[in-house]
Amino acid sequence: MYTTRSHYTRANYEVNQTTLWKMLSDDQCEEIFMNAMEVLERTGAEVLCAEAREIFEKAGCWVDGNRVRIPSAMSEWATKVAPSRITLCNRNGKRALRVETTNAFYGPGEDNTYVIDPLTDERRKPVKADVATTGLLCDGLKNVDFVMSNGLPTDVKATMADVHAFEALVTNTVKPIVQSVQGVKQEWAIIDMAAAIAGSLKEFQKNPFMVLLIQTEGTLVHSDEALAKVILAAKNGVPFIYNTKLIAGDTAPVTPAGAIVVALADVLVGILLSQLVRQGAPVIGGGFFTIDDKQNGILPYGAPEVSLMGAGMANVLRYLRVPSFGFAGASDAKESDAQTGLELAFSILHAGLSGTSMIHGCGQLEYGLTGSLQMLVMGDEVMDMTRRIIKGVEVNEERMARGVIDAVQPGGNYLGEEHTLKYFRTEFWWPTLMNRCRIQDWTEAGEKTMGQRAKEKAQSIIKTHEPEKLSEDILAKIRTIVEKTEATLR
Repeated sequence: MYTTRSHYTRANYEVNQTTLWKMLSDDQCEEIFMNAMEVLERTGAEVLCAEAREIFEKAGCWVDGNRVRIPSAMSEWATKVAPSRITLCNRNGKRALRVETTNAFYGPGEDNTYVIDPLTDERRKPVKADVATTGLLCDGLKNVDFVMSNGLPTDVKATMADVHAFEALVTNTVKPIVQSVQGVKQEWAIIDMAAAIAGSLKEFQKNPFMVLLIQTEGTLVHSDEALAKVILAAKNGVPFIYNTKLIAGDTAPVTPAGAIVVALADVLVGILLSQLVRQGAPVIGGGFFTIDDKQNGILPYGAPEVSLMGAGMANVLRYLRVPSFGFAGASDAKESDAQTGLELAFSILHAGLSGTSMIHGCGQLEYGLTGSLQMLVMGDEVMDMTRRIIKGVEVNEERMARGVIDAVQPGGNYLGEEHTLKYFRTEFWWPTLMNRCRIQDWTEAGEKTMGQRAKEKAQSIIKTHEPEKLSEDILAKIRTIVEKTEATLR
C-alpha cells in the first residue's frame, strides 16, 4: 500500500494538536516585524515621558526632543528576553491560566459607557454594584476565564473609578482580573490591594492573579502617563498588557497590513521599555482595531475587519513568542438579537482559532457603548463551542476504533459498545443554553428564545451563586488602601 507516512521514525511526525490556524505565514509575520522595526528606527515614536526617554537614551536609542528612534537590534532583543509565557493564578494562588502561544482565554469588556440592568432591562450608567455583579456572574460562568469590570462605576469619584472597580471585582470572584489603570497613584493602590490579598508583593509576583491594562492610543505617540505606568509595573514585576487602539484609515493606514505594522511598532515601545527597566518583566502585547464607518458616524465593534486585523496581530505576536491580548464577543446591535448572535459567534470563534492568548470584549453591545450580562452569558456558551472545535480530532489507536468496527460488523449498532460509553460524554459537545429539544417540548416550556434563556440564566446565577469570600482582615486592609488613595486624589 502506498503511504506518505514514514515507516522509519516518528521523530518528525507532524501532528495538528488543535485546529488553530495561521492567517499569516511565518514569512509574512517576519516581513511585518521587519517593517515595524524599520518604522521605529527611521521614523521613531513620540515619547512624552522624560524618565522613559532617559532610559531609552541610556540604552543606546537616538533621542531628539520627544522623538525616540530605536535601533532594530534593541527591538529584536526585547522580544527575545520578554517572557514567552505568563502564568496567572486565581485569587487563592492556584495556577489557573497559562498565557502562552497556543492557549486562548476569554473575558468580558470594560470601556462601555452604559450597562443594561440584568434584572430590569434598564439602560443606564454603571455603578459600583454593577461591577460587583459582573464579578459574581463571571465567577459562576465556567467558560469565562478572566474578569473585567463591564464598565467603570460612575457613582464614585471619577479619579477613583478604576480602584473601586478592582475592589468590587476582587471581592466577588476568585478568577484572574484584568484591570485598567488611570494613573500611577491608582496603579499603586491596585498593586497594594493585590499584595495585601497575596500576603506580600513578593508572593503576588510568584502567583499573580491580576494583570494591569495600560492603554496607548496608538499613532506612535506614547503619553507620559502610559509609560510611567509601564515603568512602575516593570519595576515591581507586575504583569501588564500594553494595548494599542487603532482606527484603520484614520489613526493607522487603511490597509490591514499597514495597521498591524503601526500597532506592532506601538507595542514594541512598551515591551522594550519594560525589559530595559527589568529584564524578564511580564508583558503582554495588545491590539484593538476597528474602522471608521463614516456613513453612520461610528467605530464598529462587530465589523469583520476587527477580527481580521486582530487575528493578524495575534499571528505576528505568536511568531515573536509574545503573549497577545485581543478582542471578540462584541456587537453593533442594540439588544440581544440575531445580529448579536452572528457577530458574537463569528468573532469569538475567529479569535480563538487565531490563537489569541487573552480575548476580551464579550458582552458589549452598541459598538462598545453598552455592556450586557445577558450577552455575556450567550458568549459563555459560544466560548464552550469554540473550545470543542479548537480541541480538534484526536487520532490514536483506541480512538480510531478498528477493533470496535470489526466487532460490530457491517450494519451493526455502536450504541451498546463499551467504547461508546467511554467516549460519548467527552467527544460530543453538550449545550447548557442552546435549545435542541423537540418543538412540542419547546412549546410546552414557554417557547423561550435564546435571549430569554440567557437572561434567565444570568438572573439565576446572580441570585444564587455565592463566590468565595475574603477574610475580614483582608477586607479591612483593602478598605484602608482605598480610603488612603481617595484622600490623595481630587
